[in-house]
Amino acid sequence: MQTLADLGPLVVAMLVVAAALAGWVDAVSGGGGLVQLPSLLLALPDAPPATALGTNKLASVWGTASAAVTYRRAAVTDVATALPMALAALVGAVLGAITATHLPGGAFRPGALGLLVVVGAVTLLRPAMGEGQDLRWHGSPQHSRHRVAAVGMGAVIGWYDGVFGPGTGTFLVFGLVALLGYSFLNASAIAKVVNVATNLAALVVFAAGGHVLWAVGLLMGAANVAGAFVGARAAVRRGSGFVRVVFLAVVAVLLVSLGVQQWR
Repeated sequence: MQTLADLGPLVVAMLVVAAALAGWVDAVSGGGGLVQLPSLLLALPDAPPATALGTNKLASVWGTASAAVTYRRAAVTDVATALPMALAALVGAVLGAITATHLPGGAFRPGALGLLVVVGAVTLLRPAMGEGQDLRWHGSPQHSRHRVAAVGMGAVIGWYDGVFGPGTGTFLVFGLVALLGYSFLNASAIAKVVNVATNLAALVVFAAGGHVLWAVGLLMGAANVAGAFVGARAAVRRGSGFVRVVFLAVVAVLLVSLGVQQWR
C-alpha cells in the first residue's frame, strides 16, 4: 500500500491543494468530490479505484464535519431536521452500498444527468427560490409532514450516495430548498450534517475492505478541514445568494463531468 513518501513531494502538494479547494466547495454548496476524487485518481494511477474512493471519504468526512460545526456555531442549522435526516441517510447509504454490489454504478448515470438538468433549470428559472426561508410545512399541526419528508429525502439520497454518489450534496441542497422551503444557506448547513453520516457509512465499508490510505487521507483531511472552515464562514457571511451562485457552478461542472463519462 502506497505511503506519502512513495507519492513524492509534488504529488502530495497537489493533493493538499485539491483537498483544501474541495473542502471550500463542499462547505458552500456540496460537490467537493469533483475536485478531490479526480486528484486522487490521478495521483494513484496503479491503485484500485476503491482505494481512491475510500481515501476520498476519509478526507471528506473531516471537512464535512468541520463545515457542519461552523454552520452550527453560526446558528443556521435546523438540528431538529438535520439529525433524523442524517440517521435515515446513514441507513440508506448502507443499503445503497449493498445494492452497488449487485448493480453497476454506471447504470444510474443517465438518471443523475436528467435530474441535474432539472435541478439547474429550476434554479435558473426561479431566481428568488432559496433567497429566504419559507418552509412548506411549519407550525405544530404540519410539523410531522415536514419531518417525514426530510427523513424520506435523507433515506433516498443516502441510498443514491451508497450506490453511485456523484451529486449527492447538490441533490440534498436542492431538495431542501425546492421541496421543504429552506434558504440556500440553511439547506447547505443541514446538508453538511447529512453528508457526515453518508461519508461515515461509506468510510466504514471501504475501511473494512482495506481500501483506505490512512496517511494520505488524514493529511488531505487536514487540508479539507481548513478549506471547509473558510468556505462555511464565507457562506454564512455572504448569504444565500452566494451559495446559489456556487451551487449553479457545481451543477454545471457535474453535468459536464457526468456527460463526458456517459458518452465517451
